[in-house]
Formats: sequence, structure tokens, C-alpha cells
Amino acid sequence: MRQTSSLLWLRYVLLTIAALMFAFPFYFMVVGAFQENPTNTPDQLVPQSGWTTQNFTNIDSRIDLAGSLVNSLVFTAGVLLGTVVFGLLAGYAMGRLDFRGRGVTWVLMLLVQMVPFQLLMIPLYVQITSSYGLGDTYLGMILPFAINTTAVFIFTQFFRALPREMFEAARIDGASELRILRSIAVPLVRPAIATVVLVTFIGPWNEFLWPFLITKDSSMQPLAVSLANYISNVAQSTSNANGAILAGATALAFPVVILFCLFQRYFTASDLGAAVKG
Repeated sequence: MRQTSSLLWLRYVLLTIAALMFAFPFYFMVVGAFQENPTNTPDQLVPQSGWTTQNFTNIDSRIDLAGSLVNSLVFTAGVLLGTVVFGLLAGYAMGRLDFRGRGVTWVLMLLVQMVPFQLLMIPLYVQITSSYGLGDTYLGMILPFAINTTAVFIFTQFFRALPREMFEAARIDGASELRILRSIAVPLVRPAIATVVLVTFIGPWNEFLWPFLITKDSSMQPLAVSLANYISNVAQSTSNANGAILAGATALAFPVVILFCLFQRYFTASDLGAAVKG
């Protein structure tokens, strides 16, 4: 009994140390963002200089912080909408419907996941701007990310785990496939939806290269692009360069932390067996 208790305490100690190591960069970033003169290296756990919000004021005076935030929300919301809608439809078809070529489609989807987006960026840019004429538009920024093969893979695996009897009973009762998807399948895969939303949100929210290629209009650029321009061109000329950089990183990371706090309670397994009688 004493040995079990010692192992339990050792586990807690190791987990605590790992959590502190993970959280320390965020602590240093937030503290440095509000310091008048943050140190170049994290050698001081307790800040020595005064506190200020001037670092954030400097950002807002050089870029349209609110406008860039709205652009990021539009860009990210469009990507999330496309990812969830198309991911649910494709995942349900791959996981629960029998059709010719399903195995080949599944293999092709896995192969697409192995291709880095950077290799496709130039042909996509030519196609979006020249063929579709969607340069300097939100749709041009959203379209390449609207279908996410990772989301399709996650939804497919969740749909395959659902009991087949539910779908057979619904079809016998005359329900269409869309009705089955909307009323039966989707409520049972809410953890997958939360996972896809969180994982997908991080990508477009932090994406700056593709939106920068699509539009050079500063009034349409997302927050990541505006902050990248600010850090590379302006921050080094300020009296508190480190504070400006850390303030920009904090402004970009804060919405992601909020989103995780809102969705983390949904990361639980669904009680799939409760949907089957007997």
C-alpha cells in the first residue's frame, strides 16, 4: 500500500514538472508583453522592471488591431465552416455508406495528407488568382482550406465506431441519409467536432503566408499577417523591441487559449452503447 502511494506521488510530481515546463514559455510571453523592459533571456522568474500596456498601444497605433482581428475571425470562421460541413459529409460517406471505389478514395485521401501544403501553394495561387479571379477576396483565402483531409479522417473513424444497428433501424423507419446524419450521427460525434474545430482553428488563425500572397491590401489582412509585418518592420525600431514582439505574440495566442478553455470540456468519449437497445 505504501509503495502504491509513493508511485502515485511520484506520478503527480512528474506531471507537475512537465506542466510547469510547458506553461513557462506562455508565462514568459505574457509577463514580457506587459513589462517596460523585458529581458532577452528567461533568467528572471520574477519581473524586475515596471508594468505597462504601452506595448499593446504601440501595436494598435501602427496597425488596425481591431480590423485585423475581424479579418482573422472571418478567415478562420469560413475555414471552420467548410471543414466541419464538408468533413461531416465526407466522413459519413466514407464511414457508413457502401459505394464503389470507397477503398480507392480512402487511399487517395491518405496520400493527400502526405503532401505538404507548401508544395501546392504556387499552383493554388495561380489557380485562385488567375483562373478564378479571387485575389484580394476572403473567398480566395478560405477556398484552399475549406476541405481538410485530417478532419475527414477524424470524422470517418468516429462514424465507423458507431453501432451499425442505429443506422439500419433509422433506414427501416424511412429516414434519409441526411436525416440520419443530422439527427443520429452528429449528436454522437460531438467530441470529434470539438477536436476538429480546435485543431483546424489553430492553422488558419496562425497562417500568414497564404493570406499575404492572396492580398496585399492591409485592410483585408488577418491578424497574423499584420503582426508579422509589424514585428519584422516596426518592432525593432521601438525603444522596447522585445516587449513589442511579445505583445504581438500574446495578442495572437490569446484567442486560441480562450477557444481551448471553451471546448476542452467536450473532449470526452461519447457513450455510444447507450444508443442501442438490448
